[in-house]
Amino acid sequence: MKLPKTYEPEQYESDIYDLWEKSGAFKADPSSKKEHFSIAMPPPNETGTLSIGHALFLTLQDIMARYNRLNGKDVLWLPGTDHAAMAVNAIIEKKLAEEGTNKHKIGREAFLDRTKEFVAGSRGTMLTQMRAMGASADWSRLRYTLDPSLTRSVNEVFTRMYSDGLIYRGHRIVNWDPVLETNVSDDEVTYEEEKGSFYTFKYGPFEISTARPETKFADKYVVMHPDDKRYAKYKHGDTFTAEWINGPVTGTIIKDKAADPDFGTGVMTITPWHSHADFDIAEKYDLDKVQVIDFHGKLLPIAGEFAGMPIAEARPKIVKKLKSKGLLIAQDDNYVHNIARNERGKGIIEPQIRLQWFIDVNKQVVNWKGKQLSLKEVLQSVIREGDIDLIPARFQKTYFHWIDNLRDWCISRQIWWGHRIPAWYRTDTDGKLETRVSLTPPTDTSEGWNEWEQDPDTLDTWFSSALWTWSTLIDPDLAQDYSLSLEELLKQSPDFQAYHPTSVLETGWDILFFWVARMILSTTYTLEQVPFKTVYLHGMIRAEDGKKMSKSRPESIIDPLNVIPKYGTDALRMALIWGNAPGQDMNWNWQKIESMRNFCNKLWNVARYVEDTIGDKFEDRHEPELNSIADHWMLCKLQHSTEKISKDLDNYKFSEAYDTLYHTIWDDFADWYLEAGKSTPNHGLLAYFLENILKLAHPFAPFVTETIWQTLKWEKGSLLISSGWRSEERRV
Repeated sequence: MKLPKTYEPEQYESDIYDLWEKSGAFKADPSSKKEHFSIAMPPPNETGTLSIGHALFLTLQDIMARYNRLNGKDVLWLPGTDHAAMAVNAIIEKKLAEEGTNKHKIGREAFLDRTKEFVAGSRGTMLTQMRAMGASADWSRLRYTLDPSLTRSVNEVFTRMYSDGLIYRGHRIVNWDPVLETNVSDDEVTYEEEKGSFYTFKYGPFEISTARPETKFADKYVVMHPDDKRYAKYKHGDTFTAEWINGPVTGTIIKDKAADPDFGTGVMTITPWHSHADFDIAEKYDLDKVQVIDFHGKLLPIAGEFAGMPIAEARPKIVKKLKSKGLLIAQDDNYVHNIARNERGKGIIEPQIRLQWFIDVNKQVVNWKGKQLSLKEVLQSVIREGDIDLIPARFQKTYFHWIDNLRDWCISRQIWWGHRIPAWYRTDTDGKLETRVSLTPPTDTSEGWNEWEQDPDTLDTWFSSALWTWSTLIDPDLAQDYSLSLEELLKQSPDFQAYHPTSVLETGWDILFFWVARMILSTTYTLEQVPFKTVYLHGMIRAEDGKKMSKSRPESIIDPLNVIPKYGTDALRMALIWGNAPGQDMNWNWQKIESMRNFCNKLWNVARYVEDTIGDKFEDRHEPELNSIADHWMLCKLQHSTEKISKDLDNYKFSEAYDTLYHTIWDDFADWYLEAGKSTPNHGLLAYFLENILKLAHPFAPFVTETIWQTLKWEKGSLLISSGWRSEERRV
């Protein structure tokens, strides 16, 4: 069969992928004597379709998988999807609102049924898209964060941490979304610039500035920097009387370095219930904390005449009253500040103190290399001592800054979709509360006690995804045997024994803290080993104008499935790789993808020329002779390029490897060598060169290379994906 005149990707890609999958080329073998290479695919959220960001990570990881597979390694690229608790919950709640109802009206079970139906459809769509991108993942090991075996792992870690005193239930400040009525994690909070008003008020002998006068009803502490000479005469603990919103109050002086002398007047009152920074100060000095705004965003009775009002309604009225009392000193209506919103539900975040579940990051109960360390100390140790390499290394500084300022992690959410917290409560006839944390529901029915009720909250999605590298490797059937300990499960799971720690984690720099660090935290605690040896951080793909792709600008969003039909998957993959440095954001460029389509066509035409020149005699490639200076030069060039591409891929330098490949094929082979040898072509060497070029290009452009390979039929039944990185070595 001859290669057609033009390469039309849509005619081949689906059939080529089916050929790979049916051949078993993607499947890993833990019993293999080969060197193992493993990657855990970051599980995409089951919220609809894949984005161009997903296309990037699929391309990078597929290059790793194909390259290592060609190099004779046993490769496990384990795929999966994430239940995406907050994101999916927001979608379902929005759908219910559009239907004129809500989750409370339909009940928990009906809500979960609706959610399961939605994610099942979304998951199928996403898996189809992953295949369209050429992802050579081991689909026989497909995992889902709500699989029973993963749920078992989640509950195991929760109960162990609780037993060790690392998980506790207490009152601390959280990011509260009054719209979805739940806590949200820091990474789910986005900040939008907003122009508003900035007020300066008289507060006793001081002037204080704020953008949120509605929180100030309970303010009775004035904080100033201990070295601020303007307030040297005031001592820590001094008190004074001030006329305030609803009458006189007694204020107390707090001297603390948290006060910024350069901001406003250098003096601030604090609202511990509604500010993370103020909460920390209150904890430090054991100060009172009073709630002013309820969980629906309305003022409480402490606000007096303003009680029951939403914030937006109350704010101008409060300012008006303070002005009438002669306490408004200045008002700047051009003040630009950041408003915190829940990325999923879009509700404005209102910090609140709530009774929630937290992980203590400072308690020293973690066994690590013979020492008792805290989770925070282990997180620092694994990077500082080189147990895990970060690529690019410059992110170490950012990583350590975040870890140094790490707070206890709030892991409970007031939503119904997700892993339900394995804690049960019951009360006796006198109202005494008993709490039980266990893998399975308590069964004892002691006289005088009410029935056990499970905690209604679910766990932060990051808690379950933090176990991803190893919970996915447990034998799913064995996991249902609760007579086996976690240690026994791991010992009896061949995949875990062969593939953990994983070789590399590839993900975006934006979730270095929220996912990467939490995987390190959970895995070092549970297994006393790191979850991966290397972390490769890719940048974001931005719109052509350099701004973030956003649904508010539909024209800025690039849908990979709209690109593939026109340009082909290989062109999209190479456009995402070329010029893409680790950790560096990159703008989308249509000219680049057109260039990559041209490269696929160039490779196709090179193969056609070789086929037309030598016919079906590809077996001659095994014993090529060097007949000219051009032959010697091209062979030397190919060997040098192969070594460089190999070295770059071993060191995760994908763009550099592709750049070498591009110029070797286009400039050196097509434009120079083929032209130089047209008068006296070396048939054996042409076949040899084409074979090796296809192998070098395969990790980057798998479809066009495999299509050429299958059309030319090197050997009966052979697959390029399984052929080996290079053919028999030739020397100049």
